[in-house]
Amino acid sequence: MRASINRPPTPDAEEDPPQKELSLREIINIKLIESGEKEKLMELLRERLIECGWRDEMKALCRAYARKKGRKNVTVDDLVQVITPEGRASVPDSVKAELLQRIRSFLVSASL
Repeated sequence: MRASINRPPTPDAEEDPPQKELSLREIINIKLIESGEKEKLMELLRERLIECGWRDEMKALCRAYARKKGRKNVTVDDLVQVITPEGRASVPDSVKAELLQRIRSFLVSASL
């Protein structure tokens, strides 16, 4: 059988498929999960959001939305879609800064 000039050679079946390159964000996420630091950060975030009253504000927004639309006409997906942008925007800067500092400290200690 003759080789075609226009077709690249067929790879051997034994060769592994090419590995996808991980982004820096994915690498950091993997390291956070493997070390257990991600769970610690999530717990810290929960505590800080409760302390500053953010959680209560979000509950109130959800209740108000449910009253406005009628309880039977609201789904969890509706609430998430409506409340998420406001919730993200209303996280206090001090909480964001504290988490960012903790992540930076972790990255330095993990030599990333």
